[in-house]
Amino acid sequence: MSAEHYYCLALLMFLCGTAGLLLRKNIIVVLMAIELMLNSVNLVFVAAAREFNHLDGQVMVFFVITIAACEAAVGLAMVIALFRRFGTIQSEFYRLLRG
Repeated sequence: MSAEHYYCLALLMFLCGTAGLLLRKNIIVVLMAIELMLNSVNLVFVAAAREFNHLDGQVMVFFVITIAACEAAVGLAMVIALFRRFGTIQSEFYRLLRG
C-alpha cells in the first residue's frame, strides 16, 4: 500500500473526529472524538516516517500518545467532577453556566 492510502484514511478519521466534536453534546463522546483526531495525526506521522525512511515521525507518535493519555485522564476527571456536582454530562448545560 502506498502512503496516499494511509493519508486518505487519516483524513477520513480526522473528519469523523471533527464531526463528533462539533455535532455531539455528550462530553464523553467529545473526548472520544478528540482521541480519534489525535490517532489520525499519529497515522500521518507513521505513514510519513515510512515513506521518507526517517524515525522522526515515529518518535513524534510517542509524544502525541502521551498528550492523548494526559488529555483522557484530566478530561475524564473533570467530567466525573462535573457529573457529581450537576448530575449531567451534556455540553449544552455547561454552556449555560457561563452566565
